[in-house]
Amino acid sequence: MRAIVRHSLTPRQRSLVELLVLLLPLAPLGCTDDASAREEPANGVAATAADGVATGYSVSEARFIRNLIGFQGPESVRYDPELDEFFVSNMTGYGSAQDHNGYIVRLSASNPDSATILAQGGVNGVVLDAPKGLAIHGDTLWATDISALRAFDKRSGAPLATIDFAPHGAVQLNDIAVGPDGTLHVTDTGIIMSDKGTIHVGPDHVYVVGPNQSISVAAVGEQLNRPNGITWDPVGKRWIVISFDPFNGQVMTNPQGRAKPQLIRTGKGQLDGVEALADGALLFTSWADSSIHLLANGRDRPIIRNVPVPADIGIDTKRNRLAIPLSVLGVVQLWSLDGLKRPTK
Repeated sequence: MRAIVRHSLTPRQRSLVELLVLLLPLAPLGCTDDASAREEPANGVAATAADGVATGYSVSEARFIRNLIGFQGPESVRYDPELDEFFVSNMTGYGSAQDHNGYIVRLSASNPDSATILAQGGVNGVVLDAPKGLAIHGDTLWATDISALRAFDKRSGAPLATIDFAPHGAVQLNDIAVGPDGTLHVTDTGIIMSDKGTIHVGPDHVYVVGPNQSISVAAVGEQLNRPNGITWDPVGKRWIVISFDPFNGQVMTNPQGRAKPQLIRTGKGQLDGVEALADGALLFTSWADSSIHLLANGRDRPIIRNVPVPADIGIDTKRNRLAIPLSVLGVVQLWSLDGLKRPTK
């Protein structure tokens, strides 16, 4: 899908890729279940190269399908079962840069080579700087964008609304999810992403957007440890929030106020995206060990390794496929989850 999504890798991205390729073999992958840190991929379960860089191999029943290339800092993938399409947010630069060049791509899940730009900063009245998390509510696609939420018609891409969180102290709105009551829950990781690196300034928040676009605070404070991914778990009837702290990878349930959150997982940090599966199992990504993790029956199991900087994943519920945006590489990988086994209690 290179043709419709601008050029592939910027010089900065290419240099980061080269650095990652050098560092990944040296980074300890760790082990939380029975998968060895030095496991090698079995035949047929390693990803093929994209733009000359090969990353990703399965240490589970997950199977690689293909790479989708040509993105610019892909951060979030959201699947829409009604349209049978993926939406992909592209930051196109530093995550805190108000440079008006972010965009969102739509592509057919049945034919991923067929893709178009849904909304692009500076075109047709669209304002997008560095879009990250995506959520779909009816015909509306919501995108977090630094200190604002932006709403678009999911079919035409027409801008529908902007909700400004700056008066509420927002620093870096990151992920967003729709609750069973129609409210929007939004994480603020409290970080600045610039040419000086990623700097945590806080405060950390989980916001709620209710009727008439009212904004309230569900949780706030250092105990959130840089909240990043968020999702509603319909089986457990609970909110799941994961933390981006580099040393403390928390998986939290229903964080409230300044209270110490209930944790269902701690471990290596820099957790980014999270999705709840139909049986209540959780998938989440970790930058710290460049892996996709499955959390089920109280146990944490890595299922895909060697995926550098895996961001906000999406699930094609029709085909049981996992979409992994690899921001630095400008790639989205598709993996089949058919036959994926849950760890035993």
